[in-house]
Amino acid sequence: MKSNKKGPSLANIKTVVIVYRPESPAALKFSSDVTTWLQKNKLTVWSHPDQKIPEVPKLKMSQLAKVDLVVVLGGDGTYLQAVQMLGQHNAPILGANMGSLGFLTDIRKEDIFLALDLTLKNQMELRPRAMIDVKIKRAGKIVIESRALNDVVIERGPFSHLINLSIFSQNHLVNEVKADGLVISTPTGSTAYNLAAGGPILHPEVKSVVVTPICPHALTNRPIIFPDDQTLTFKISNKKQRAFLAVDGRNAGDLRANDEVMISRSQCDRWMIKKPSVNYFDLLREKLKFGER
Repeated sequence: MKSNKKGPSLANIKTVVIVYRPESPAALKFSSDVTTWLQKNKLTVWSHPDQKIPEVPKLKMSQLAKVDLVVVLGGDGTYLQAVQMLGQHNAPILGANMGSLGFLTDIRKEDIFLALDLTLKNQMELRPRAMIDVKIKRAGKIVIESRALNDVVIERGPFSHLINLSIFSQNHLVNEVKADGLVISTPTGSTAYNLAAGGPILHPEVKSVVVTPICPHALTNRPIIFPDDQTLTFKISNKKQRAFLAVDGRNAGDLRANDEVMISRSQCDRWMIKKPSVNYFDLLREKLKFGER
């Protein structure tokens, strides 16, 4: 499936939504500071629909099409919350790190006002990141639909036994895996759960999806990289087993025998705002200590 590369513009930004790390009083306070700065620059400011910033109206979902910019104040989990909020709307996201790792929110807190100023002057870069669509088919009907920037995880949850999963690519059987589960990751998500499970790091511009077993029973089960124009399908092989589905860390429902989990490249990308000087490998070395001994 081809991606829609027609992206947003940083010219003529008028409306901004702020999403802050909900469990952080410091992030809430800083969101008020950012709001004041934006309003002084004659911008309309809304908060996330489920968050409250003093004297700032909450975004209504019917207003999403009017959003020109999203500012995230938090960590990667907060960034993914903003992605979920936007749905298929392509407003770009500027992320300032107020969490722990901050791989997606790579701008330092103390640099946010400079980054905002450069954004409003159209001097930052827009970089697309591929997303994946996931559909659950049950008895011939689609019962769950969602979209992920990082990953989709099929896991055994609280059940004690490993689960048997069949992997199909374009309806061709790839193999059967007995494991705690599978991580199906985008290049962006390759540095998250996929990496922790032993999967490879994918450059964000690589057109691929990686499937990584979680604690597989057999040593021959290894991560597999697929081209992202293929549809991948996953099924529970053992009819007595159940599993759970997580999309970007959110519980998306339970899986039963005979359910089909279908994953394909999304037609809409997520647009990230970056400094022109930002290099992906610099980010790997800074955030993940890549290459250090």
